[in-house]
Amino acid sequence: MSTIAQSSSSPILPPANRIDENEALRLLREASLFELGIMAEEVKRRFHPEGQPVTFVIDRNVNYTNVCNVDCLFCGFYRHKEDADAYTLNYPQIQEKTRELVEAGGTQLLLQGGVNPDLPFEYYLDIVRNLRKDFPTLTIHSFSPTEIAYMTVITGKSLEWVIQQLIEAGISSIPGAGGEILHDEIRRKVSHKKVNTHDWLEVMEVAHGLGLKTSATMMFGMMEEDWHIVDHLFQIRNLQDKTGGFLSFIPWTFQKPNTKLEKLPNLPATGVEYLKVSALARIVLDNIPNIGASWITQGLKIGQTALRMGANDMGGLLLEENVVTQCGINPTRKSVAEMLKVIHQGGFDAAQRDTAYNIVQEYPRQN
Repeated sequence: MSTIAQSSSSPILPPANRIDENEALRLLREASLFELGIMAEEVKRRFHPEGQPVTFVIDRNVNYTNVCNVDCLFCGFYRHKEDADAYTLNYPQIQEKTRELVEAGGTQLLLQGGVNPDLPFEYYLDIVRNLRKDFPTLTIHSFSPTEIAYMTVITGKSLEWVIQQLIEAGISSIPGAGGEILHDEIRRKVSHKKVNTHDWLEVMEVAHGLGLKTSATMMFGMMEEDWHIVDHLFQIRNLQDKTGGFLSFIPWTFQKPNTKLEKLPNLPATGVEYLKVSALARIVLDNIPNIGASWITQGLKIGQTALRMGANDMGGLLLEENVVTQCGINPTRKSVAEMLKVIHQGGFDAAQRDTAYNIVQEYPRQN
């Protein structure tokens, strides 16, 4: 399989009386956590009626290189090529990591790395082609808009051409990484070498037009204000109205250890702030079917709470993850048993899913 197929369920049209940006900002600033949770649950039930299981996916994030020339202030993962611990993986190394994922019952592989100026476009294509040949049923959910935009630089080709080449090589879908805050005032401060808001959204729009489904994300708790968060959500909602290509939205909080923002006060966001933003995302994004709970940055208990405030998915078990881990979050890996326990204790049935949110295996609660 080369791309994520359209979900078998019929799309749910957004209501006529959608909230606008002013109301969203008011809710974020003035509504209680309880009020936001109630509203978010109402929206969730339009997509996921009472009794449907909370889902998770078994995946692995293979960070194929940590060499990067973008130098984001919030990143503790990247290295320059002259650093002693800089690395780039070859295909046999990626192949072995992928084999371990498949043997563990995993269905989704994320390939994400730094913007490494020494890697030719054929490096990416060869990896995807070999993975597709060796693991034909695996979902290759890979390469962020930042990485894809850089591929246009090294090839001198259009976004359409680059993404079509990746599709023909065997890519399945694109993750929403690198969104952070989709407002250029913030992006200029913390990631001025990275793709701007327009370019991030353009990658997603072109991908959707070529038939790829993607996720969308937001990382907050840096130096943005409330209205930046709201603007980000509406940028995503507006593009979804146009393309319908986002399967999910996952917000999470910035983690400052080992980053250049480590010494700034009043960072990162609290658990309560995370829950409010997650609930608001469910309310605003009334055209995206799935909201993921970020247990990776907030812990399993806060993730469990988010399931009662609009979220319906617990994301990946992450057999491997290196970017967030470099910012002091450890360990990120969880077992199926741990995930089932937290979902069941939250009062839900559980189910393993694939990237397209098709159910792979159900795990109902035991009476």
